[in-house]
Amino acid sequence: MPPRRVSVTGAVLASLLALVLHVAFNSPISPLPLPLPSSRITPNNLLKTVDKLGEGRLEGPEAVCVDGEGTLYTATRDGWIKRMQPNGSWEDWKLLGGSALLGMTVSMTGDLLVCDADKGLLKVGEDGVITLASEVDGTPIRFADDVVEASDGSVYFSDASTKFGLQDWILDLLEARPHGRLLRYDPAANKTSVVLSNLGFPNGVTLSQDQDFVVVCETWKFRCLKHWLKGEQEGKTEVFIDNLPGGPDNINLAPDGSFWIALLQLRSKWLDLIHRSSMAKRVLATLPKLVGIMQRIRSGAMVVNVASNGKITRVLDDSDGTVMFFVTSAMEFEGHLYLGSLHTNFIGKLPLK
Repeated sequence: MPPRRVSVTGAVLASLLALVLHVAFNSPISPLPLPLPSSRITPNNLLKTVDKLGEGRLEGPEAVCVDGEGTLYTATRDGWIKRMQPNGSWEDWKLLGGSALLGMTVSMTGDLLVCDADKGLLKVGEDGVITLASEVDGTPIRFADDVVEASDGSVYFSDASTKFGLQDWILDLLEARPHGRLLRYDPAANKTSVVLSNLGFPNGVTLSQDQDFVVVCETWKFRCLKHWLKGEQEGKTEVFIDNLPGGPDNINLAPDGSFWIALLQLRSKWLDLIHRSSMAKRVLATLPKLVGIMQRIRSGAMVVNVASNGKITRVLDDSDGTVMFFVTSAMEFEGHLYLGSLHTNFIGKLPLK
């Protein structure tokens, strides 16, 4: 009997080893452990008091922008760009199709610059839609994410991942490798170039008040970078703020020169544990149902106001996500903060008293 017991144990161990090797060679990711921030914020739940604009009419409005007439624009998961007039009435303005419309901004011409994760950088106006950039240096723009326009007409936008598209963003998180780029579109030359590469899921992009530097959010690194465009530091890149209490998504310049940053709450005890092990992440990535569950996790919401020197000056949150959750953008206009989210059917509006 003892020899047989040893034989059975050996067979079980061999089977487990075979399973591990199968996962290792067939996983869609080649992950690294993900260092997590140590920062913690005391909840204040101020985001629970938002007014809900367009409730029921908006499906996952990630980003918000306002034109010179006070008209508010947002793009939704059903492929529409919708807008709210200053009198509060909503209009289904332009149907672009698909479900990959992300960051957007109003250009100097009054048109919208829109990041379509699948199609690239688009210009949308009353006359229709034009694709400005779909590739760079012969490689496709796979995950156009957020965009800002400079006063000289240059357009800075992020390509969050050159390996994974929007539908597989969770795989990029699990892999935790720097696949992203910050790009620049030159309208005069009709050419796109790479400003920064090897970024950890570059997401939100905005310019400083004087436009002497551009800030780009690295979501999986829980930090934002500052890339100098003018002055003695021109061409240099440094950390603007790090160790954030969430993954920075979109970022917008506030009227006073500070920045509003939406922070994704992607932490939990079991996720933190998984991020420590490359093998655990390889296994998880081979199980589509578990990956799908991760993508649907309801988490809290948080936005921070960061001064031009990179210091947090204000925090607003909904700690359990009962009103606002998975907030992806925060934009200040006329004394109010407008909040977008991939997982709500409204835009949150909060007075900044």
